[in-house]
Amino acid sequence: MRKGQNPAKFVKDVARPERITVALLNYIPFLSGFYAETLDVLKVSLESMRRDAGLPFDLMVFDNGSCKEVREYLVKEKEEGRIQYLILSAKNMGKGGAWNVMLTGAPGEIISYTDSDVLFSPNWLSRSVEILETFPNVGMVTARPFRTPPEFYEATLKWAKNAEHTTLDDGQFIPWETFLEFNLSLGQTEEENRKVYAETRDWRITFRPEHSSERTQSKDVIAMAGASHWQFTAYKSTLQQFLPFEMDKPMGQVRQLDKRMNDAGLLRLMVSDPLAMNMSNTLGYLRGELGRTGVKSKKKTGFVRRVLEIGFVKKILLAVYNKIFAWYYS
Repeated sequence: MRKGQNPAKFVKDVARPERITVALLNYIPFLSGFYAETLDVLKVSLESMRRDAGLPFDLMVFDNGSCKEVREYLVKEKEEGRIQYLILSAKNMGKGGAWNVMLTGAPGEIISYTDSDVLFSPNWLSRSVEILETFPNVGMVTARPFRTPPEFYEATLKWAKNAEHTTLDDGQFIPWETFLEFNLSLGQTEEENRKVYAETRDWRITFRPEHSSERTQSKDVIAMAGASHWQFTAYKSTLQQFLPFEMDKPMGQVRQLDKRMNDAGLLRLMVSDPLAMNMSNTLGYLRGELGRTGVKSKKKTGFVRRVLEIGFVKKILLAVYNKIFAWYYS
């Protein structure tokens, strides 16, 4: 039998979520080897995200089965009010499984998704939302320009070539240093990127909203063609069209979202200057090991390091590492 009345009945108001939910996906199974610095990377990512986003947001974190130390850190962040929504999965559901939960459960009208290794610059969110709200029929906006596979933004170029109030230009609009900086963070070399940079190009779209005119002096909004699944801002209602994701691997199949949006005729866009950077699994970018100019710092390479970089040695050792990882975490 019930005793008394539930005090919640007398609450007049409840908290309303922010219009924008930033949704971060995290996975750190242990703090050694490949993952030795990843908790520090996560902390830097969260700090940079909050520093000056340009717009208010609620933060949702989905932890995909991380180790105890990481879970304890995230719980503490929530208890201290720096995370508004925290989901702790007991097992790794893969990126697709996590997306199904995050992109469905985020309360905001706009969702800004990010991997846990992204370093943000001031106004990264406001600039992304400006493009999202100005251009028509936008699928997703990424807060950094870089060269993405052309087959994933064919619909964007088709629209830009025929739309009113729109100018489409092609050329080398991403500076070499900005282009190289990002690709070096993916483990690529400067040499291989020089050829790619010379043989590819960027597509810049200048759009003037229909309600503006020369008389009103409203500014044009510039975006680059392309976007990516590692960081994007989108309307929640748009993302619902592509759920659920059925991926049978934890990684490697996330381009499904890129392809589906393009196939649906939605625009995939990027801001015109770098407001997000991939740190990968270390703080090397901040330490200057991968310089902000995109050039690796000059350091003498020791004998052991040179041996480890020999092709067949590297292949064997990485195969052993992957096997051990599979035994423990598959």
